[in-house]
Amino acid sequence: MALVEWAFEVARGKLAEVLPRRWAHVQGVAARAREVAGAVGDDASLLEAAAVLHDVGYAPDLAITGFHPLDGARYLERIGAPDRLAHLVAHHSCAVLDARLRGLEGELADYVDERTAARDALWCCDLTTTPDGEATDARDRIAEIEQRYGPGDVVTTFIAEAAPELLAAVERTRERVG
Repeated sequence: MALVEWAFEVARGKLAEVLPRRWAHVQGVAARAREVAGAVGDDASLLEAAAVLHDVGYAPDLAITGFHPLDGARYLERIGAPDRLAHLVAHHSCAVLDARLRGLEGELADYVDERTAARDALWCCDLTTTPDGEATDARDRIAEIEQRYGPGDVVTTFIAEAAPELLAAVERTRERVG
């Protein structure tokens, strides 16, 4: 079975019924990944697989630490996913900053932030997709996250701190697409 097909089966099984809005979001992120595939060359399938699996750690039966990038990456390792896929999921959308705020930076360090075009493209796709799976502007998405979580929440603090690097990844991806 091809990697993307496998990824969709895994994500569907973990998210579609229990978290339908999250399932819509990851499908939208995967659609964005197909749109920017030219930015990553031979990593297009890896990007789409990471896009559809990036939030699998939100599945209630996988939420061990409560930090979805780490929980998702650990699950993917357990089921035999390629290492790069687990590492992309672990570090999606500047997760290292969020992990630091949660005291989980040491645990996240088990995974490599590869700092490649594929990594940037995954961040771009996540940041340009609404919770309902629709395309959006990255700055509007940041504002939506801040509004949804509200002042004082760790996610609000994280997204404000991560915004410059997230927006830079969006810009680098757009430049690579042309």
